[in-house]
Amino acid sequence: MVFLGFIFAAILTVLAAIKLSTYADTIGEKTSLGGMVVGTIFLAGATSLPEVTTSVTAIVLDSPDIAVGNVFGSNMFNLLIIASFDLYFRRQQIFKNASKSHIYTASVGMLLAIVSLLALSIKIEYTFLGIGLDIWILMIIYALGIALISHLSKKYPEEPVEEPEDYNLSAIPLKKAIIGFVIAAIVILGAGTLLTVTGDQIAVITGLGASFVGSFLIAATTSLPEAIAVLVAIQLRNYNLAIGSILGSNLFNILILGASDVFYRNGSIIADVSNVHQITAAAVGILSVVILYTLVRKPRESSFRYALPSVVLVILYFLSSYLIFIQ
Repeated sequence: MVFLGFIFAAILTVLAAIKLSTYADTIGEKTSLGGMVVGTIFLAGATSLPEVTTSVTAIVLDSPDIAVGNVFGSNMFNLLIIASFDLYFRRQQIFKNASKSHIYTASVGMLLAIVSLLALSIKIEYTFLGIGLDIWILMIIYALGIALISHLSKKYPEEPVEEPEDYNLSAIPLKKAIIGFVIAAIVILGAGTLLTVTGDQIAVITGLGASFVGSFLIAATTSLPEAIAVLVAIQLRNYNLAIGSILGSNLFNILILGASDVFYRNGSIIADVSNVHQITAAAVGILSVVILYTLVRKPRESSFRYALPSVVLVILYFLSSYLIFIQ
């Protein structure tokens, strides 16, 4: 019964994510925001709602390892998602056709991963207003990063997105898109809670442990909205929305650590979790470097040479996963 509940929540998440991404594309098309901003801030935040409910619920269930593992595991899986779709749609060369403003988003994500790794290694016990000092540092970096991204998106506006001939975004009114976006986000929020409760029970039943279940099973499942959002955005040829939703989600997930620490009343949450999470945070940093290189390199005409960074990223993901598993 537990496994059926988990599968049901996963399916519900996927269906809501399809609507979420479509409405987000409409909002970006019919407002002055553009796909990059909508993807990095709004769609990323909405698709990260399962991670929010998962991590907060994990704290309520007194399982901080699931909360932290879910955040870093989701960030790992998100980068695997964009690399996998980049390989599948390699002829479209997703990164080549995306805005260079994503370089700054990827850089902020890499910096957050490095600071998180240091925090997990040093494990500062001190708190301020009930939140760990390391979490405060991460929040400040996030806030400054989002401010920079918003400023650059206005300074370097995107080129108009070429819509597929068989899909007409203008048929969806802006008001309907906004209402639909909110409803889909609420559905995803509820599904995330169910994923956490059933996932915690699965960890007990299978004996796999909270760290592993949080970093992989729950993290991969709560990343389903990001996967669907990317797929729909690519089909709509809105590459800025696709990349922005992944990179923005990785930034937003760091905020979830802050929310988790607010509910965690035994000190700093990062100081109290397993050392296994250091491997996950390090992996996120390394994978972020690969993504950053993919964004800054010169355009490649050959599909094979273009796809090499994504191949490397996929290999690094599974190598990191193996290292976490044997720990």
